[in-house]
Amino acid sequence: MSEQSNAAGNPVLFVGAGPGHPDLVTVAGRKALEQADLVVFAGSLVSPEMLSWCRPETEKVDSAGLDLEQIIEALTDAYVQGRKVVRLHTGDPSLYGALREQLQGLDGRGVPWRIIPGVTAAFAAAASLGIEYTLPELCQSLIFTRAAGRTPVPAREDLALLAAHGCSLAIYLSAGQAQEVSRALAQAFGPEAAVAVVQRVTWPDERRLWTTAANLAADLDRAGIKKHALILAGPGVEAVAGGLSTAASKLYDAGFSHGRRQGRDGEV
Repeated sequence: MSEQSNAAGNPVLFVGAGPGHPDLVTVAGRKALEQADLVVFAGSLVSPEMLSWCRPETEKVDSAGLDLEQIIEALTDAYVQGRKVVRLHTGDPSLYGALREQLQGLDGRGVPWRIIPGVTAAFAAAASLGIEYTLPELCQSLIFTRAAGRTPVPAREDLALLAAHGCSLAIYLSAGQAQEVSRALAQAFGPEAAVAVVQRVTWPDERRLWTTAANLAADLDRAGIKKHALILAGPGVEAVAGGLSTAASKLYDAGFSHGRRQGRDGEV
């Protein structure tokens, strides 16, 4: 949280809207929207239905046509006026949300802020497809990443290098770089490895596509999916696509003891 105390005024609330469906905003996020005097929202990404939580008199400003300075000015002016301000981000603000630059801008003006996290698309997509990213004895890690495009990616985070770890991957903002993604996934998991794509997850027009690493680019092109899509790969995806039988967790193993249950091994 910003160093400023609430005594200086209501902090600007950065709220994660979740993946799309208005019911998937957190309780804290909904309360913030219900009480807001001003909501600055990412109109190209946030569902208009999310604004139904606001009061009729709440001022709503679409940030899609604003630059950073204009956004900071709008948030600052409303704060100085004593208004309750919400900056509404899609998903969770900590992922690909241009969050840090906004917080720094407010800090430079002495404006306090607080962040209310949201549900990111990777978790909504896993729920939609029935995927568990972390499977006992197969995979215990999940990487959030993106392919290089107009926004560069550090060389150490090259998609092929990350995919080589063999863990679950949630690849954001990369449908437009499908050829690059296809090559990286085929190299790491094999050309026939299962890949799942979910476009506009939880929205009324959600689309799901199952393909392979080798066919990813062609299938996306055929489906006309160029943006607003999440690409998933790795053991968790393969387990669902192939109907694989995976090892059971120790947590519910009758022979495994823990602090709440004595198993057949006799230990606690």
